[in-house]
Amino acid sequence: MREVISLQTTIFLLVWLGYVVKKRKIIGSQGQKNLTDLVIYVILPCNILKAFMAGQAGEHLKDYLVILGISIAIQIFCTFYGKIVYRKEAVGRRKCLEYGTICSNAGFLGNPIAEGVFGAEGLVLASFFLIPQRIMMWSAGLAVFTGSTDRKATAKKVLTHPCIIACVIGLILMLGKIKLPAGIDGAISALGNCNTAMSMAVIGMILAEIDWKQFWDPSVLRYAVHRLLVIPACVFAACYCLGVSRDVLGVSVLLTAMPAGATTSILAEKYGMESEFATKMVVVSTCISLLTICFWSTILK
Repeated sequence: MREVISLQTTIFLLVWLGYVVKKRKIIGSQGQKNLTDLVIYVILPCNILKAFMAGQAGEHLKDYLVILGISIAIQIFCTFYGKIVYRKEAVGRRKCLEYGTICSNAGFLGNPIAEGVFGAEGLVLASFFLIPQRIMMWSAGLAVFTGSTDRKATAKKVLTHPCIIACVIGLILMLGKIKLPAGIDGAISALGNCNTAMSMAVIGMILAEIDWKQFWDPSVLRYAVHRLLVIPACVFAACYCLGVSRDVLGVSVLLTAMPAGATTSILAEKYGMESEFATKMVVVSTCISLLTICFWSTILK
């Protein structure tokens, strides 16, 4: 319990720091965009590589395959779940809600949470868990807004994503028990260690742009309950009945309990599907997740 509370306190303070520096205009909109790109394209891939290099291939390879299968099942489940639960919503809102059910913010927020609760091994498991979601994000997820997908473009985006490349390289290093030169290893570790601080600070910067009076919407609150509590509870029950390892169960539930991804509002804006509502989904679910992540972390720990 002390570890979980300590982690949540750290996360809250880092989010608050990002909020303050953005509110005081220490960092502007362009600086925020640059920091977000730095996290996604440099710091997060280094963090993934660092975790793989610390992993034990022989001991945990089975768990990696198991969590990959669980993630695929979750993505399929979420695709149908969104279509059923939100079928009565207006078209624009329904598409945003369906996409937000399929694609969470696990790729950005989930990694530091998994590492904080379960250590380096949790981060490796999270990296495998996220592979199906990254694929779904640019295939079935995109199809929610467009009605179709470009397979070549999807394959290119997935295969060239820095996090996917980091997973492949990390897996080769781990399975081959390859040690990088001390200088390179040190640089990767130093950058990877920045992940939690930078990720949470960027979340705080996003929250600093919000007018809170406009963000309470019954449909959004309903979405948050399904995204942050109901779906993770279903995953918890299924994994518990299957008898998977503690770490696999924990990482699967935690990453399923992540808020809506920022791409929800970005794609809604691009395809004219109520981007303001999509932004509400992202912000409100992110705020509520600060409490629900603590709840799930406490149960799983």
